[in-house]
Amino acid sequence: MRIAEKMAQTVSVIITDDLDGSPDAEAMTFSFDGQGYEIDLAPANQARLRESFLPFIEAGRRVGQRKPARSARSRKDLSAVRAWASAQGLQVSERGRISAEVMSKYEAATKG
Repeated sequence: MRIAEKMAQTVSVIITDDLDGSPDAEAMTFSFDGQGYEIDLAPANQARLRESFLPFIEAGRRVGQRKPARSARSRKDLSAVRAWASAQGLQVSERGRISAEVMSKYEAATKG
């Protein structure tokens, strides 16, 4: 029986500039006309990109990143819904999303 020799292997990933092929590039992201873009640029071309955008950035309005809307219900409320549903003999998981059907029944039963 032969014992295979263990070998270490090192893999190097070299990211080059998408415009001129120069080394030491990093991914840059930007949006234009509602479309997002990513390009790998070395430091010199990163500076060119920033300089070319600067007049537009200075004159423009900043738009914050939109976060997904969160439900108004707290965890405590959801615990109450689960407890009510279980007492009513409705199937509901201990964690995760509660079906719209169960939520509708809970809201109808607790309106008052």
